[in-house]
Amino acid sequence: MTPHAPGQPERTPAAPAVNPSETPSASEALARFASTRGPFYATILAVFCCVFLISNIGATKVIGFGPIVTDGGAFLFPVAYILGDIISEVYGFRAARRAVLTGFAMQILATAVFFLVQISPAGPGYENQAAFEATLGFYPRIVLASITGYLVGQLLNSWVLVRVKRAMGEKHLWVRLLTSTGVGEAADTLIFCTVAFAGVIPGWDFLNYVITGFVYKVAVEVILMPVTYRVITMVKRREPTYGEETV
Repeated sequence: MTPHAPGQPERTPAAPAVNPSETPSASEALARFASTRGPFYATILAVFCCVFLISNIGATKVIGFGPIVTDGGAFLFPVAYILGDIISEVYGFRAARRAVLTGFAMQILATAVFFLVQISPAGPGYENQAAFEATLGFYPRIVLASITGYLVGQLLNSWVLVRVKRAMGEKHLWVRLLTSTGVGEAADTLIFCTVAFAGVIPGWDFLNYVITGFVYKVAVEVILMPVTYRVITMVKRREPTYGEETV
C-alpha cells in the first residue's frame, strides 16, 4: 500500500466501472426460475407427454353435444396447456421448450408404431382390422395437425408467459396465464382444426368447431386457474433451486 503524505486524508480506491449491459434490469432480477434438476420437473414432463398422447388418440373421434361440435381430445388436451404454463412459470422457456420437443418426439414414435401395427397382417382369429383402420388409420392426419398446432401453440404459450413474467416479475400471475393461453390456444386451435378436419367437417359446422374449441379450452384454463395457482405455488415452495435464475 502506497503511503500517503502527512496531513493529507487517506484516499479510498475507486470502485471498478460497471458495464450497464452486464447489469440485469429490475424486471429480469424479479424473474425467478428453478433448475430442471429439481424433484418435480421430470414428473411434470412425464404427465405432460402422456396427456398429449392420450388427447391425440381421443381426437380421432368427432363428438357433438347438441349444436356444439368438438373432438374427443377436448376432454384432456386443455390440461396440456395448464401443465405447459406450470413448466414455463416455474422452470423458464428452455425447460418448456424441452418439454414441448420431448412430447413431439413421443408423438412421432407413437405414430410410427400405430402405422406399423396397421399395415402388419392380421393374425388368426383377429377380425377387427377394419375397425382398427377406421379409428387409428385416421391417426396420421390427426398427428400432423396436432404436432403442428402443438409446436406453434405451446412454444408461443411459453414464450409469451416468460416474456410477461420478465416484464412484471412474480406479481399478477393470472395476467400471464390468461395472456399466454389466449395466444397459444388461438394458434393451436386454428392450425389443428384446419389441418385435421378441413373438408371433413362441412361449412358452418367447421367454423363452429374452431370457435367452440378455442372458447372451451380458454374456459377450462379459467375454471381451473385456482388449481393452477395452487400447483405453481406448491412447486415453487418445494423446488430448492427456485430463485434468481433467469433461464
